[in-house]
Amino acid sequence: MTLLIAGILIWTAAHLFKRVMPEARAAIGVKIGMGPSKGIFALILLASIVMMVFGYKAVDVQVLYELPSWMKGINNLLMLVAIFLLGAGNGKGISPTLLRHPMLAGVIVWAGAHLLVNGDLRSVVLFGGLGIWAVLNMLVINMREGAWERPEAGPIKADIKTVVISLVVFGVIAGIHSFVGPSPFGG
Repeated sequence: MTLLIAGILIWTAAHLFKRVMPEARAAIGVKIGMGPSKGIFALILLASIVMMVFGYKAVDVQVLYELPSWMKGINNLLMLVAIFLLGAGNGKGISPTLLRHPMLAGVIVWAGAHLLVNGDLRSVVLFGGLGIWAVLNMLVINMREGAWERPEAGPIKADIKTVVISLVVFGVIAGIHSFVGPSPFGG
Protein backbone atom coordinates (compact mmCIF):
# COMPACT_ATOMS: atom_id res chain seq x y z
CA MET A 1 0.00 0.00 0.00
CA THR A 2 2.97 2.28 0.67
CA LEU A 3 4.01 2.33 -3.00
CA LEU A 4 0.45 3.13 -4.11
CA ILE A 5 0.07 5.97 -1.62
CA ALA A 6 3.53 7.32 -2.45
CA GLY A 7 2.63 7.36 -6.15
CA ILE A 8 -0.58 9.31 -5.46
CA LEU A 9 1.26 11.76 -3.20
CA ILE A 10 4.04 12.35 -5.76
CA TRP A 11 1.43 12.83 -8.53
CA THR A 12 -0.42 15.34 -6.34
CA ALA A 13 2.70 17.19 -5.20
CA ALA A 14 4.12 17.49 -8.72
CA HIS A 15 0.86 18.92 -10.05
CA LEU A 16 0.25 21.25 -7.11
CA PHE A 17 3.86 22.52 -7.12
CA LYS A 18 3.21 24.38 -10.36
CA ARG A 19 0.01 25.91 -8.93
CA VAL A 20 1.09 26.64 -5.36
CA MET A 21 4.67 27.72 -6.08
CA PRO A 22 4.70 29.06 -9.65
CA GLU A 23 7.74 31.26 -8.99
CA ALA A 24 9.81 28.28 -7.81
CA ARG A 25 8.60 26.22 -10.79
CA ALA A 26 9.55 29.06 -13.17
CA ALA A 27 12.95 29.45 -11.48
CA ILE A 28 13.73 25.78 -12.18
CA GLY A 29 12.83 26.39 -15.83
CA VAL A 30 15.13 29.42 -15.98
CA LYS A 31 18.00 27.62 -14.24
CA ILE A 32 18.04 24.42 -16.33
CA GLY A 33 15.90 25.43 -19.30
CA MET A 34 12.20 24.92 -19.94
CA GLY A 35 12.71 21.79 -22.05
CA PRO A 36 14.76 19.91 -19.45
CA SER A 37 12.51 21.22 -16.67
CA LYS A 38 9.37 19.93 -18.37
CA GLY A 39 11.17 16.65 -19.09
CA ILE A 40 12.09 16.18 -15.42
CA PHE A 41 8.52 16.86 -14.29
CA ALA A 42 7.19 14.49 -16.97
CA LEU A 43 9.54 11.78 -15.68
CA ILE A 44 8.40 12.43 -12.10
CA LEU A 45 4.76 12.10 -13.20
CA LEU A 46 5.53 8.95 -15.18
CA ALA A 47 7.30 7.48 -12.15
CA SER A 48 4.28 8.28 -9.99
CA ILE A 49 1.99 6.47 -12.45
CA VAL A 50 4.29 3.44 -12.46
CA MET A 51 4.30 3.51 -8.65
CA MET A 52 0.50 3.65 -8.58
CA VAL A 53 0.14 0.76 -11.04
CA PHE A 54 2.65 -1.51 -9.31
CA GLY A 55 1.48 -0.42 -5.86
CA TYR A 56 -2.14 -1.18 -6.78
CA LYS A 57 -1.27 -4.60 -8.15
CA ALA A 58 0.88 -5.45 -5.12
CA VAL A 59 -1.90 -4.88 -2.58
CA ASP A 60 -4.18 -7.80 -1.70
CA VAL A 61 -7.87 -7.21 -2.31
CA GLN A 62 -9.69 -6.25 0.89
CA VAL A 63 -13.36 -5.77 0.11
CA LEU A 64 -14.93 -2.80 1.91
CA TYR A 65 -18.29 -2.80 0.12
CA GLU A 66 -20.09 -4.46 -2.75
CA LEU A 67 -22.60 -2.81 -5.04
CA PRO A 68 -25.05 -4.51 -7.41
CA SER A 69 -23.69 -5.81 -10.70
CA TRP A 70 -25.94 -3.44 -12.68
CA MET A 71 -23.64 -0.65 -11.53
CA LYS A 72 -21.32 -1.68 -14.39
CA GLY A 73 -23.82 -0.07 -16.76
CA ILE A 74 -23.77 3.13 -14.71
CA ASN A 75 -19.98 2.93 -14.62
CA ASN A 76 -19.81 2.64 -18.41
CA LEU A 77 -22.14 5.60 -18.90
CA LEU A 78 -20.11 7.69 -16.46
CA MET A 79 -16.91 6.65 -18.23
CA LEU A 80 -18.31 8.02 -21.50
CA VAL A 81 -19.05 11.28 -19.71
CA ALA A 82 -15.57 11.33 -18.14
CA ILE A 83 -13.85 10.75 -21.48
CA PHE A 84 -15.97 13.45 -23.10
CA LEU A 85 -15.07 15.92 -20.33
CA LEU A 86 -11.37 15.10 -20.71
CA GLY A 87 -11.67 15.83 -24.43
CA ALA A 88 -13.78 18.95 -23.87
CA GLY A 89 -10.89 20.44 -21.92
CA ASN A 90 -9.05 20.81 -25.22
CA GLY A 91 -12.15 21.23 -27.36
CA LYS A 92 -13.14 24.25 -29.40
CA GLY A 93 -16.93 23.90 -29.33
CA ILE A 94 -19.63 24.84 -26.85
CA SER A 95 -18.68 22.26 -24.21
CA PRO A 96 -15.53 24.07 -22.96
CA THR A 97 -17.73 27.04 -22.03
CA LEU A 98 -19.91 25.02 -19.66
CA LEU A 99 -17.35 24.14 -16.98
CA ARG A 100 -14.26 25.93 -15.76
CA HIS A 101 -12.34 22.70 -15.29
CA PRO A 102 -13.73 20.08 -17.68
CA MET A 103 -10.64 17.86 -17.55
CA LEU A 104 -10.50 17.83 -13.75
CA ALA A 105 -14.26 17.26 -13.66
CA GLY A 106 -13.62 14.32 -15.98
CA VAL A 107 -11.13 12.88 -13.49
CA ILE A 108 -13.69 13.23 -10.70
CA VAL A 109 -16.36 11.46 -12.78
CA TRP A 110 -13.80 8.77 -13.73
CA ALA A 111 -12.89 8.24 -10.08
CA GLY A 112 -16.52 8.11 -8.98
CA ALA A 113 -17.40 5.68 -11.76
CA HIS A 114 -14.64 3.33 -10.68
CA LEU A 115 -15.70 3.53 -7.04
CA LEU A 116 -19.15 2.29 -8.10
CA VAL A 117 -17.68 -1.01 -9.29
CA ASN A 118 -14.55 -1.38 -7.15
CA GLY A 119 -15.28 -1.58 -3.44
CA ASP A 120 -11.89 -2.82 -2.29
CA LEU A 121 -9.46 -0.83 -0.17
CA ARG A 122 -6.78 -0.41 -2.84
CA SER A 123 -9.38 0.95 -5.31
CA VAL A 124 -10.77 3.36 -2.74
CA VAL A 125 -7.23 4.61 -2.09
CA LEU A 126 -6.37 4.92 -5.81
CA PHE A 127 -9.59 6.31 -7.26
CA GLY A 128 -10.53 8.25 -4.14
CA GLY A 129 -7.02 9.71 -3.94
CA LEU A 130 -7.03 10.85 -7.57
CA GLY A 131 -10.56 12.24 -7.17
CA ILE A 132 -9.38 14.25 -4.16
CA TRP A 133 -6.35 15.42 -6.18
CA ALA A 134 -8.68 16.74 -8.90
CA VAL A 135 -10.83 18.61 -6.36
CA LEU A 136 -7.72 20.10 -4.70
CA ASN A 137 -6.41 21.19 -8.09
CA MET A 138 -9.70 22.93 -8.87
CA LEU A 139 -9.65 24.76 -5.54
CA VAL A 140 -6.04 25.88 -5.90
CA ILE A 141 -6.58 27.07 -9.49
CA ASN A 142 -9.70 28.99 -8.47
CA MET A 143 -7.88 30.65 -5.55
CA ARG A 144 -4.82 31.57 -7.63
CA GLU A 145 -6.61 32.73 -10.76
CA GLY A 146 -9.75 34.33 -9.33
CA ALA A 147 -12.98 34.64 -11.26
CA TRP A 148 -13.40 32.55 -14.39
CA GLU A 149 -13.71 34.30 -17.70
CA ARG A 150 -15.93 32.03 -19.75
CA PRO A 151 -14.39 31.45 -23.19
CA GLU A 152 -16.37 32.14 -26.32
CA ALA A 153 -18.28 29.17 -27.68
CA GLY A 154 -17.11 27.56 -30.85
CA PRO A 155 -19.08 25.64 -33.45
CA ILE A 156 -21.25 22.68 -32.47
CA LYS A 157 -19.37 20.53 -35.00
CA ALA A 158 -16.37 20.70 -32.66
CA ASP A 159 -18.50 19.12 -29.91
CA ILE A 160 -19.73 16.45 -32.32
CA LYS A 161 -16.09 15.68 -33.13
CA THR A 162 -15.36 15.40 -29.38
CA VAL A 163 -18.30 12.99 -28.98
CA VAL A 164 -17.07 10.79 -31.84
CA ILE A 165 -13.51 10.76 -30.52
CA SER A 166 -14.83 10.01 -27.01
CA LEU A 167 -16.76 7.00 -28.32
CA VAL A 168 -13.65 5.68 -30.08
CA VAL A 169 -11.47 6.23 -27.00
CA PHE A 170 -14.09 4.51 -24.82
CA GLY A 171 -14.05 1.55 -27.22
CA VAL A 172 -10.26 1.33 -27.02
CA ILE A 173 -10.25 1.55 -23.22
CA ALA A 174 -13.05 -1.04 -22.96
CA GLY A 175 -11.11 -3.32 -25.32
CA ILE A 176 -7.94 -3.00 -23.25
CA HIS A 177 -9.92 -3.65 -20.06
CA SER A 178 -11.55 -6.71 -21.65
CA PHE A 179 -8.12 -8.01 -22.69
CA VAL A 180 -6.18 -7.39 -19.46
CA GLY A 181 -9.20 -7.35 -17.10
CA PRO A 182 -11.50 -6.57 -15.60
CA SER A 183 -14.06 -6.45 -18.38
CA PRO A 184 -16.34 -3.40 -18.18
CA PHE A 185 -19.20 -5.40 -19.68
CA GLY A 186 -19.54 -8.31 -17.30
CA GLY A 187 -18.05 -11.50 -16.03
